[in-house]
Amino acid sequence: MARGAKFLGTRHAIMAGAMSWVSERHLVAAISNAGGFGVIACGAMTPALLDAEIAGTKGLTDKPFGVNLITMHPDLDELIEVCARHQVGHVVLAGGLPPGGAIERIKASGAKVLCFAPALALAKKLIRSGVDALMIEGMEAGGHIGPVSTSVLAQEILPEVADKLPVFVAGGIGRGEAIAAYLEMGAAGVQLGTRFVCAVESIAHPNFKKAFIRASAREAVASVQIDPRLPVIPVRALKNASTELFTAKQREVAQALDEGRVEMAEAQLQIEHYWAGALRRAVIDGDVENGSLMAGQSVGMVTREEPAADIITALVTEAETALTARG
Repeated sequence: MARGAKFLGTRHAIMAGAMSWVSERHLVAAISNAGGFGVIACGAMTPALLDAEIAGTKGLTDKPFGVNLITMHPDLDELIEVCARHQVGHVVLAGGLPPGGAIERIKASGAKVLCFAPALALAKKLIRSGVDALMIEGMEAGGHIGPVSTSVLAQEILPEVADKLPVFVAGGIGRGEAIAAYLEMGAAGVQLGTRFVCAVESIAHPNFKKAFIRASAREAVASVQIDPRLPVIPVRALKNASTELFTAKQREVAQALDEGRVEMAEAQLQIEHYWAGALRRAVIDGDVENGSLMAGQSVGMVTREEPAADIITALVTEAETALTARG
């Protein structure tokens, strides 16, 4: 973990997953102040909103934190410029392979670039592209997910690339013993999202937090694609009425496609907009029935609301105890 901590500039190489509407200035600053590494979820923010969010976070902490940018954002270049103006030290690119020149522009500002590698071949391609660190995230995670589990990805990718650059493992991590196991396999650190949703500093609505505290792992299910013409990246969330509403939304969009009322690009955009709106309804408005409760399978290990510092302390203590026990 010393390698990961040095790369991030933190006491502990524990990154916070970027969760739209949740990973804003208060939670990000609290995690960084506690020795972890907070990450702002830019999501669909405009450059002006991101500018204000970074400034707000800097007003709450003098510790390092990062910004997560979605590669398909139409204003990606401007968002990179905003990060550069604020001298953000680490930028995480998510949502697919970075467009040409994005990695170079971020690095030109002096920032480190982290990218997600959902397969070994892509990990090697990203390394050749000049990324500074990789993220391995398995399908146990919350939100948009891939098809392969964290443990399998770690076994496939870490032995091949962990000696070349820092690799952070994510997806389904809820206790320090799991952190210890991935560190032993060569990871430089980990990323957790679900575990921090119920931090005291999280602005998530009390209803949203209660749903997490009550939920078990089996309730965090992946969405289903019903029309092969509408490729839907699965989303893992707690099962509720919104799960059925998404199925209905897919049927509605597919029918519009059949009738020629929308083009394919617009149809896919409607699907993505559904999730953005549904997530806000749950996190901000507290509508836990009709909103999206994006959660990883580690949600069963979220049992109470507690300060971010206590969560990090518990994770580190559990990891140290596990490693000490192994000699």
